[in-house]
Amino acid sequence: MTLPALARRTAQIRPFHVMELLKRARALEESGKPVLHMSIGEPDFTAPEPVVEALLRAARAGHTQYTGATGIGPLRSAIARDYGERYGLDVAPSRIVITAGASAALTLACCALVDPGDRVLMTDPSYPCNRHFVAAFDGIPELVPVGPQTRFQMTLAALESHWRDGVKGTLLASPANPTGTSIPFDELARIVQACRERSGFAIVDEIYIGLSYDEAPRSALALGEDVIVTNSFSKYFHMTGWRLGWLVVPEQFARVFEKLSQNLYICPSTLAQHAALACFTPEAQQEFERRRLEFRRRRDYIVPALRAIGLDVPVTPDGAFYVYVDCSRFSDDSWAFADELLEKAYVSLVPGADFGTHESHRYLRLSYATSIEKLRQAIERLSAYLAARPARTA
Repeated sequence: MTLPALARRTAQIRPFHVMELLKRARALEESGKPVLHMSIGEPDFTAPEPVVEALLRAARAGHTQYTGATGIGPLRSAIARDYGERYGLDVAPSRIVITAGASAALTLACCALVDPGDRVLMTDPSYPCNRHFVAAFDGIPELVPVGPQTRFQMTLAALESHWRDGVKGTLLASPANPTGTSIPFDELARIVQACRERSGFAIVDEIYIGLSYDEAPRSALALGEDVIVTNSFSKYFHMTGWRLGWLVVPEQFARVFEKLSQNLYICPSTLAQHAALACFTPEAQQEFERRRLEFRRRRDYIVPALRAIGLDVPVTPDGAFYVYVDCSRFSDDSWAFADELLEKAYVSLVPGADFGTHESHRYLRLSYATSIEKLRQAIERLSAYLAARPARTA
């Protein structure tokens, strides 16, 4: 039997290695090994009780049929109100498109904005799926190397030096995965203006903006209606498996995004939408804030603890729940080193190769989306293992 040829674009989309690593870690765990999971970017918290109760009420009320492609009106209005209360922004509900997670939001954005052959600037390192959303529509992800000197983030200078014929826009994340760092707002404003002057688009992924720790965050929506922002109920709201997110788009684009949503997804989960309304109740908001502070406490423990055992953290993260760890003192191959730590210390981390190519051999990503007790256990294991292991010789 001869199978048909696959589309060429499938070869441009690499496996998501963190998921393969997770499978190995779980297999070790099932064999009786005490694995500490610090690889997956998923909160250890789950949806709070008000949201769960809202889900049950929605199911009992029979809210299980299709909604409009852009989501239910009450949820779009609730998100718009939250932008006003949290960031002081006046966002019309008509600009908000509810999606099946931020992944669907970015898929829609790339479908709407990227033509075959268009180049889209993004940082290296960055969340791997972002470049694959571009490639899925036959665009070309143009990776811009960044490092500790810019907090692993895009700068105006970097954007301008990489903008050339064929570049259509930029896709950024602030705070970012895998580094947990944000773009200074004044620098983001300069980047957006540079895109605007070149008639390019600026998409800003704000999925982690609610998990900011050092100063009050500001949404990129403040920079103008032409900025497209994505967000999600997965991280700050702890609803990863509910698959619910949203886009904020220019008013003039809203009908186009609605058309695309109708054809590609029909609508987001009806039950999840009705349940998500409870995220904006005072009771739920109080719980989300308590959890944000707990994530900050974990950050404040794990960063100095890693540095104390010889695993350098060149930039302290200011958001999300990730630390980008420089392991070059011990290995020049972070992939092999991640394997070693999993097999010998039973601590699961992610090698930098999942997030790009620029100096990826020297970095590991640690997710501190787990209890402080497990973080302490991980440090104890890593400390004992590394103390008995010779440091790398140059």
